[in-house]
Amino acid sequence: MEATTLSGETTTTVYERLARLIHHELDHLDGLLYTTRMHDGVTPIPVEDRQTARAWAYE
Repeated sequence: MEATTLSGETTTTVYERLARLIHHELDHLDGLLYTTRMHDGVTPIPVEDRQTARAWAYE
C-alpha cells in the first residue's frame, strides 16, 4: 500500500497476511462496499447461511 505521511512523504507498506482486510478498508475510504463489486442480479448470502471451510482469522 502506498500512502502519504502528514509531512508529505510517500511511504510504502507491504501487507501479506492482512492484505484482504487492508483492501476491504481501503474500499470503504473510496466509498465502495462489497456489494459494489458484485455482478448485477446477484444477492449476497446472509452470514448465518454461509458455510465456509474455515472462520475468518486476522493474525
